[in-house]
Amino acid sequence: MFKGGNMNKAMKQMKKMQSDMAKMQEELKEKTVEATAGGGAVKVVANGHKEVKDIAIDPEAVDPDDVEMLQDLVLAAVNEALKTADDMVEKEMQKVTGGMQLPPGLF
Repeated sequence: MFKGGNMNKAMKQMKKMQSDMAKMQEELKEKTVEATAGGGAVKVVANGHKEVKDIAIDPEAVDPDDVEMLQDLVLAAVNEALKTADDMVEKEMQKVTGGMQLPPGLF
């Protein structure tokens, strides 16, 4: 599969990729995405580690007689924020791997 210098070159590329991935993981902790539901009544901020960092609810969206609606809005905003965070991670990952598909959990 690899011969002589090709193996050394491949190992160097792998080490650089590993280093770049570690750096990217640190950066993703600081990068955030935002999602809203209900026309902005609920706003959720999540980071690239899929941690929800903030939830803001417009006071006008709070109706004690319709708690289920607010729960649905929060759920929709959280799910959208996490999906957007996944998309951001995938784009960042492609920058490091050059589009090469790697098995999940390799780095």
